[in-house]
Amino acid sequence: MHFLIQANVYLDPDHYKIFDALEELNIDYDVINIPPAAEKIDFKTHRKDVFVYGSVTIARLARQNTNWFPGSFYGGNHLYEVYSQYYGENLLNHNVSVHRISEQLHWKKGEFKFIKPYSEAKIFTGKVFSENEWMDFVFEALESQNNRINEHSLIQVSEAKRTIKEARLWIVGGQIIDAGYYKFNDSAPFEEKVSEDGLNFANEMIGLFNLEEAFVMDICLTDKGWKIVEINCINSSGFYPNTNVKSVIKALDIYFSN
Repeated sequence: MHFLIQANVYLDPDHYKIFDALEELNIDYDVINIPPAAEKIDFKTHRKDVFVYGSVTIARLARQNTNWFPGSFYGGNHLYEVYSQYYGENLLNHNVSVHRISEQLHWKKGEFKFIKPYSEAKIFTGKVFSENEWMDFVFEALESQNNRINEHSLIQVSEAKRTIKEARLWIVGGQIIDAGYYKFNDSAPFEEKVSEDGLNFANEMIGLFNLEEAFVMDICLTDKGWKIVEINCINSSGFYPNTNVKSVIKALDIYFSN
């Protein structure tokens, strides 16, 4: 398989690891810069066995190249409105509402909400906001020259929930290839490997709905057990320091080469 890697990915400090992995595995790849306002991928190849990796922009644009396989998994089953039908209450944020970013939200006194982008996953980082924090964020986002956010951008809003620890899982062909914690809260003790009960939960969720041939699932432990934080497109999911990038790339290459 041939990997097409976006070079200008600045928000992921571990992005360089994909180049090390590809070199070690002796896998063919090309590197490309994608302007934020690009309308297509300016890259020519006779190969059809292409997998793209980088930002949401390259993942989205690669969908135009319908002759590439696997190309990109962007969209489709990654939308909350699709996968929530299968995962239901196993989602950390099961009850959500969707709004335009410019809409006035209803806040109770002292309330916190978890707010993230709805369809364009990386236009800002989802997190917990107070009312004042959200109002300041919206004002600055709409006043700035950032053309990725406008008054029609959709957001997903839910009640803020407490998590104990959170982990990212890389899934290829229905199998968990790599799993690693990226967040521990409060007094949660450090664990080097994701616990068996967390992995068992994830495998149960894959059994309920194997969302794509390759995707990323973030899970968390709460006082009500394990939950899915969110589903991410594997073509634009960032690596964490403990991600075994080589294992992920090797699994992708073997699975889609067959």
